[in-house]
Amino acid sequence: MAGGFSSGTAGSEFEAKITPIVIISCIMAATGGLMFGYDVGVSGGVTSMGPFLKKFFPVVYRKTLDPGINSNYCKYDNQGLQLFTSSLYLAGLTATFAASYTTRNFGRRPSMLIAGCFFIVGTILNAAAQDLAMLIIGRISLGCGVGFANQAVPLFLSEIAPTRIRGALNILFQLNVTIGILFAELVNYGTEKISGGWGWRVSLGLAGIPAGLFTLGALFVVETPNSLVERGLLEEGKAVLRRIRGIDNVEPEFLELVEASRVAKEVKHPFRNLLKRRNRPQLVIAVALQIFQQFTGINAIMFYAPVLFDTLGFGSDAALYSAVITGAVNVLSTIVSIYSVDKVGRRMLLLEAGVQMFLAQVVIAVILGIKVKDHNDDLQKGFAIMVVIMICTFVSAFAWSWGPLGWLIPSETFPLETRSAGQSVTVCTNLLFTFAIAQAFLSMLCHFKWGIFLFFASWVLVMSAFVVFLVPETKNIPIEEMTEKVWRQHWLWKKYIDADYHTEGANNDGPKKNGHSNGFDPVTQL
Repeated sequence: MAGGFSSGTAGSEFEAKITPIVIISCIMAATGGLMFGYDVGVSGGVTSMGPFLKKFFPVVYRKTLDPGINSNYCKYDNQGLQLFTSSLYLAGLTATFAASYTTRNFGRRPSMLIAGCFFIVGTILNAAAQDLAMLIIGRISLGCGVGFANQAVPLFLSEIAPTRIRGALNILFQLNVTIGILFAELVNYGTEKISGGWGWRVSLGLAGIPAGLFTLGALFVVETPNSLVERGLLEEGKAVLRRIRGIDNVEPEFLELVEASRVAKEVKHPFRNLLKRRNRPQLVIAVALQIFQQFTGINAIMFYAPVLFDTLGFGSDAALYSAVITGAVNVLSTIVSIYSVDKVGRRMLLLEAGVQMFLAQVVIAVILGIKVKDHNDDLQKGFAIMVVIMICTFVSAFAWSWGPLGWLIPSETFPLETRSAGQSVTVCTNLLFTFAIAQAFLSMLCHFKWGIFLFFASWVLVMSAFVVFLVPETKNIPIEEMTEKVWRQHWLWKKYIDADYHTEGANNDGPKKNGHSNGFDPVTQL
């Protein structure tokens, strides 16, 4: 089911083997997440290095040397320093619109190649930076790469994967993000010890490793059958479908792709079509998930983990060490998500994590409120360990829920005719709010102090309520059947779908369920 038509295969899962070409293609494509993660992790590390601050942000450097000038919570509060981190996301936000056009009209693979080229150029500029302008231009180039990669990779993974393991393969992207963050933190921990003050160049330059891997991978992956069919290359699409499914009889799935493509071709303006009533559920959920993902507070912690721990009185060396611990927890917890997402489902992971993240942030706020004052930089060892444990508890919950599922759910729910536009809006929203948090976090830390964790905890309550009422379960459901088997079974969203169906004269195959398993129905259950 896609957007407004029903196929004869509704209700069945297409036959498919788990083939080596699918696994290899997904692993290679998912290295885009490695680059994204490295960019997130490396920025927090280099901004806590003295030589880097001295060269590019001397005002901040002087404040860190003289704690008496300002409070612990405010010594890194500098708009220029925040711009270094956030410029990447603002550039990605702009690039995602061009990426949407490229992905729809030329395929997922060309978009990944373009992303790889941006990554390589940005890495060279950052590693060789002589002034702040060169540094920011490098970050902007990296941001353009992020815009193209985050547009193409989740779509690629969702379209190429067999239905029963779609969630696990899609989460490879998020797993690579977490590995990239950990790799960056380990690199920062090592380069911070380099005498001579050029360790930050090594940190920024080693981004060339994931950039090269991703570009190389994009050269060798196959294009998705969905994209080939959408662009009229039917025979090529059918041949690729046979290769990736490992069977000869791909006719049922192929016919559904062709039908989805036919509907997609009738849509001349995908962004305008995205605003139609029948696409409201997917659009609302995709946008909300991206906003909520940022308001968990995760990127604030991952961007600035070394700075945050240094602020709490750990000292620079211990701060980087603590950031490495949280990075390792991030990776291991994402592996948990890969194992469980297609078994326990998306909703259960999101709701369990909501409870865990809320409790962890409240405990952190209480400890910091009692123990870390503006001019007291001596957090007792026991409390310091407790803060790290609670941050790890928070990070682990995010890593098996809002982290990967914020990308997975939008990429698997939009119909083909609005999928590229929908993914573009998803990426755009994510990067907009990532930019906002990155630009504001150090200032918020200065003004809210320990209360910043209560701020994010309150948002966790809001997003958990949103999941309970409005996010349906999508595990083990073919992408092209989402409308029939998900949206038309949901207590609220079916009103939007059914109204559009009646308007367009579409047929409804079989009786409707009340859909309570696809969301808590307040009308009958409250």
